[in-house]
Amino acid sequence: MSRTYVLPALLVLLTACQSPEKITETGAVQDTLRIVAYNIHHGAGMDLELDLERIGALIRDLKPDLVALQEIDSVVTRTNAVNQASVLGDITGMDAVFGEFMPYQGGKYGMAVLSKWPIVSSKNHRLPDGEEPRSALSIRVSSPKTSRELEFVGIHFYMTETERLAQARALSAAYEDTNVPIIIAGDFNSEPDSPILAHLAENWDFVQKGEDHFTFSSYEPVKEIDFFALRPSTAFRVIDQYLIDEPVASDHRPLFIELVW
Repeated sequence: MSRTYVLPALLVLLTACQSPEKITETGAVQDTLRIVAYNIHHGAGMDLELDLERIGALIRDLKPDLVALQEIDSVVTRTNAVNQASVLGDITGMDAVFGEFMPYQGGKYGMAVLSKWPIVSSKNHRLPDGEEPRSALSIRVSSPKTSRELEFVGIHFYMTETERLAQARALSAAYEDTNVPIIIAGDFNSEPDSPILAHLAENWDFVQKGEDHFTFSSYEPVKEIDFFALRPSTAFRVIDQYLIDEPVASDHRPLFIELVW
């Protein structure tokens, strides 16, 4: 497992050692969030094996509170007609929400989000169509500790730059009036210097990965196209982030982040 830390190690250590009394003195109530983003290639690995168990075990071992998953099948022939979101929810012990893109092979194709936190509401926002239909799947969750709410949004943009830019603009418009903190996560199919990320950076702050930043492909990483982004950035402090070196289970590398809210 390869790790790239956003904060200097000494600062992380000092933060971790801060006493509860010191945190109380600041008057700030804090939650900690562990989040994963993973394009799982409908569970089909680079070894040509269809294996949701290894995907679910990888996610479960990271102990996340929230997960954004891309390329999810629901009752589709190619993946043995199972509800993949539900199966992964069972394996990880998390609540699952599926967001449909389109009908496919007797079922539906789309993405999913998983949550340990109570889900207050969910919505599958339709984005402008490209070669394939696309949406942004959001859940509003409530902290078990403080009852505060935030919006967690999974995305998977596709396919041409023109299509992805239209999808990014629609995403910004959909959350323009949202009055709680927002975290977006997933496969943007766009690199850091693209017009797509430049547009979204007007509304969200992208978490920088550091030296180890290529997310695709899993077996020969050459592109950075999967990201976390936050709004407002002042609501969060990044205490850990890394990519996971898993070259077989999917064609993307999973992203992990830990935040203090």
